[in-house]
Amino acid sequence: MLTILAAGSVFFPGLFLLSKQCLKSIPALRWSEGDAVIVSARLVSSVQAVMASSAGYIIASSCEDIIEDQHWLTSTYIMFAVPYFVYDIYAMFMCYWYKLRVKGHEEASAAPQHMSSALTSYLRREFLMVLHHVVMVTVCFPVSVFWRQGKGDYFQGIMFMAELSTPSVCLGKILIQYKQQHTLLHKVNGALMLITFFICRVLLFPYLYYVYGRYASIPFHMVPLSVPWHCNLGAALLMAPQLYWFSLICRGALRLFMGTSRSQRSRSSSSGAAKERQADGTALPQPANGYSARPTEPELTTH
Repeated sequence: MLTILAAGSVFFPGLFLLSKQCLKSIPALRWSEGDAVIVSARLVSSVQAVMASSAGYIIASSCEDIIEDQHWLTSTYIMFAVPYFVYDIYAMFMCYWYKLRVKGHEEASAAPQHMSSALTSYLRREFLMVLHHVVMVTVCFPVSVFWRQGKGDYFQGIMFMAELSTPSVCLGKILIQYKQQHTLLHKVNGALMLITFFICRVLLFPYLYYVYGRYASIPFHMVPLSVPWHCNLGAALLMAPQLYWFSLICRGALRLFMGTSRSQRSRSSSSGAAKERQADGTALPQPANGYSARPTEPELTTH
């Protein structure tokens, strides 16, 4: 057990440091410290998500009896991944610290000048995410490894597969950070993030209740009344932040696509006005810098 915990404690921070050093050292890149930290943190999160999803698929597909069947990978990956949540609290803080100093960022002028004030600001802004990580380590880890007593590996595997939505979330954060909201990649990734987050996180617990209802021959609406109260409480507490984050994703997607629609209508009206002026013999003056004066799309700041 300690060996697996130690392996996770070395792997995730080590991958972060290796990625950061490569991004700073490769001649074709030569990224700044801040850029390398932000992208490396997202890369590690995506790698962990792929590993967790793969482990979850292997576990879930191998369990015929969803209650009694066991797979060695369940407890092993839980212990391997616990250090990731501790590391990620630090990585998120470093991203926050450098994000405020990215050139052109709207919060740069208000960036905290001291580490202590930055830490306070970070904990206040990212309180829910930090709390989520702390609960994963202090509550979910002992419950999953010790309290379950080897039962329900299938459910644990399905919960691992919730991480399928993480790579698109990480890519979306990178694109937003570097002002790439206008690109097709951002729009496609936004749609993918919306779909995967809804399927893998919002529908996760209803699906688990449905599967258990089939296993126990209980109608779906009766499952909450048939399982122990602490199972319902745990599911509710884990699902609540997912619903909140999904609402932010929906709001950001609406703002993105509504902004795109408004931008297209604005360009159409500008083009129509230009044609009318040209028809009247009035030449449309060109900007001195050679760029067209088109309105920019609003920035998507929540996701």
